[in-house]
Amino acid sequence: MDSDRPLDSSPTVLPTSNANGSSSSLGAPTVSPPERSNSQSSHHKPGHIASHRQSFAENQRHPPPSPRAHRHPSFTQQAIQELLNHPPSNRHPNTRYAGREWRDIALGELASDEVRWVDLDTSIEDATMLLVKNNPSNVVLVRETPASTTAVSTFDHNDLNAYLLVVLGLAKPDEEHVELYDGISKKAQSQTAIALREIQSICRKEQLVALPAELTLDKAMEAFGSGIHRLLLTNQASEVVGILSQLRLLEFFWNEAVNFPVIDRLYGSVLRDLQIGTQQIIAINADAPLADALLLMNTEGLSSVAVVDHGLNVVGNISTADVRLLTSAASLPLLKSSSMHFISVILSERGVERGRDSFPVFYVNPYSTLAHTVAKLVATHSHRMWVVESASPSPSAPATPLLQPSYPSGTLASAPAAAPGAVTGAGSSPPPGPSIIVPPATPVLSAPQSPLPGQSFVSVPSAALPGAGLSGRLTGVVSLTDILNLFARSGGLHPSDPAEQRARRRRSSSSSVRPNLEGGRVSLDVRR
Repeated sequence: MDSDRPLDSSPTVLPTSNANGSSSSLGAPTVSPPERSNSQSSHHKPGHIASHRQSFAENQRHPPPSPRAHRHPSFTQQAIQELLNHPPSNRHPNTRYAGREWRDIALGELASDEVRWVDLDTSIEDATMLLVKNNPSNVVLVRETPASTTAVSTFDHNDLNAYLLVVLGLAKPDEEHVELYDGISKKAQSQTAIALREIQSICRKEQLVALPAELTLDKAMEAFGSGIHRLLLTNQASEVVGILSQLRLLEFFWNEAVNFPVIDRLYGSVLRDLQIGTQQIIAINADAPLADALLLMNTEGLSSVAVVDHGLNVVGNISTADVRLLTSAASLPLLKSSSMHFISVILSERGVERGRDSFPVFYVNPYSTLAHTVAKLVATHSHRMWVVESASPSPSAPATPLLQPSYPSGTLASAPAAAPGAVTGAGSSPPPGPSIIVPPATPVLSAPQSPLPGQSFVSVPSAALPGAGLSGRLTGVVSLTDILNLFARSGGLHPSDPAEQRARRRRSSSSSVRPNLEGGRVSLDVRR
């Protein structure tokens, strides 16, 4: 048999092919194998292999080159920190704005012309669909009639949150509105259409500010630095033609800062030196039910709230924009689950939408640069960044511990005195230290009943969230209003005190939770 024949020591010779490509021995077309370089393969003579085999000592005298020699050097820790402190922005000057002062740019050049309208007789369901489906402005303008071009009100996520609290019976109104709240709740339970006109008195009214689109940017900067969140832009016929928001303006200054040296120079400064933000915050405990967080935002006129653990470490963020995840009957059991579990639902939903995992990045520290803070605000489309304690960046300053003794829920937690020179807000005196109001949490059902068979909700511990251990103890907050107020003052403008707008938004909210917070409230509150 062929398998019993001894191996021939001579090299194997492949059959040659004739001119037309057919084999001389098989008569069938074949393809010659590619040429290979000489190697010590199995068909060479054993003696030949042995004669070229090197000893261990010879190999050590001429070691092969390390593959690391051909690798690009990795980033050093200092380079990574530098990249975080000074994230790259659009450094290619836009010819549209090059050589111009930002104060001379017309409002209409920046405004979003995608305006979504409803009238007072539009149902809540239809208005909600317009609000949550691909709406970059995050607001729907309300007019008296379909033919009108003048806005009489707005409908946004804060209003949607207020409406859901009424429908679910979670909002406890004063005696004047008890009958109205009961009527809205009964209509919703009977699946009767409810028009926007019927809920105007329960919505939190923010001042509508309209400016002609041909006015320059300095007028908007003063308004935004004073606490106004959005502007309606009108044409010469007083018709609304666009919307300009705080976030849109901040995006503009982030992308086009290279054209405006005064703004660009501020980005390299750290928050502690700029003395912006406030050290008085209202937060929610991670174990508190989601319903408590929604009620707290409605009561205090907030668009978002920090979620903290028992050590006051930031573990997440919940905003009124997340209420869009509660607009179906199947999601209502989430209201009884913990706020921490709802954060995991938010992150999971973002992962599905964007095709990648999402991590909580709603915090900075006092040594973060303004560029780092603005980059996070723009990337996450957030209205505020929570300021947390972190280790000092150099040995010259003592390290700040991340963990502090925990405080019971519902108390006013005061941290050690702030660093010298650190103040909160424009022109205000330094407070005695950060103060955090955490309302008492009601018991949470770890597995609330679900209307769908087989569906359950389980509380998620804070340590189980990705990135939960990367933050620190909550000490303050920096909002869009704070940054735009800084930009306005750096340009020689004089915006009014944002506290006036915050107080106005709080007065327009109504809930029974407010008396529980008054006992622990200090002179200045955070409502932006």
